[in-house]
Amino acid sequence: MFDDVVPITISDRAAAEIRNIMQTKNIPGDYGLRVGVKGGGCGVSLLLGFDKQKDSDRGYLVKDIPVYIDRKHAMYVIGKEIDFHESEDARGFMFVDQPRHASPVADA
Repeated sequence: MFDDVVPITISDRAAAEIRNIMQTKNIPGDYGLRVGVKGGGCGVSLLLGFDKQKDSDRGYLVKDIPVYIDRKHAMYVIGKEIDFHESEDARGFMFVDQPRHASPVADA
């Protein structure tokens, strides 16, 4: 029923940085962006990394980037957008809430 709904989006800035990392840091071609969670109980931390797809993952193609999310973690990332921030003081990825009207659909 919801197979075509992607739980996350990726901003243009983040997509460009992810592609740059994948090309320049020797990330193997069969790896994608892993979005996951760590922790439990009082809260979770959202994580990003690069990994192969596992049997427990749902795979998505977001802005031509393969994205892997463990089925158990999907509920924690629904409605989030991966963005990339760069300033004089800091640079890095962050998760932000999507506007409520956004309804991402997987690329065909």
